[in-house]
Amino acid sequence: MSPRVAVYPGTFDPMTNGHVDLAQRAARLFDRLIIAVYAGGEHNAKRPLFRTHERVDMVQRSLAHLPNVEIDTFQNLLVDYAKSVGAQTVVRGLRAVSDFEYEFKLAHMYRHLNPDLEIVCLMTSSTQSFISSSFIREVASLHGNVSDLVPSHVASALHERFADASPDHVGSSNAPSRLPISELARTLD
Repeated sequence: MSPRVAVYPGTFDPMTNGHVDLAQRAARLFDRLIIAVYAGGEHNAKRPLFRTHERVDMVQRSLAHLPNVEIDTFQNLLVDYAKSVGAQTVVRGLRAVSDFEYEFKLAHMYRHLNPDLEIVCLMTSSTQSFISSSFIREVASLHGNVSDLVPSHVASALHERFADASPDHVGSSNAPSRLPISELARTLD
C-alpha cells in the first residue's frame, strides 16, 4: 500500500496557532504531510509581510515536533505541485461558514484540473476559529498583543518587524493609510 501523502498549502504570513493546530491534526491522518508555503506572492503588488525564507523558518520551528511533516515551497498551480510530490490529497481549513463557499468552489476547480486529487477540509478548533494571518498582522502592526495567537518565535518576529513603526504610520506597504475623516474626504474629491 502506498503512503498517504497530503499537501497543506498556504502563505503562512505569519504562521498562527490555528495553522499549527490544523497541521497537527492533519499529520495524524496522513503518513506524510507537506506544508507547502506559497512563494509566488513576493512578486505581486500585494507582497507578504515576511519573505519566503522567513515564513519557511517560522513553519519549520512551529512544526519541528511532528516527524511526518515536511516543509516545502511552491510557486506554480497547487494541483501541479501536489502531483509533483505524489500527494493524493490537499488539506484546507474551514474557520467559519463564510469560508465554505470559497473552499467549495476551490475544491471543484482543483478536481476539474486534477480529478485524482481529493480535497479534505478540516474544521478549525473553536478556540482558533477567529484567528487569521491578516488579523494577526493588523493587530501586531498596531502594537497589540498577539502572543497567545501565534507561536512565541512568530510573536517575536512580528514585534521586531513593527518595533520602529508607530501605530499611525506603519511602514508596511500593505497597511491602509490612516487619515482623519476630513482629510480622507478631501482625497476622494
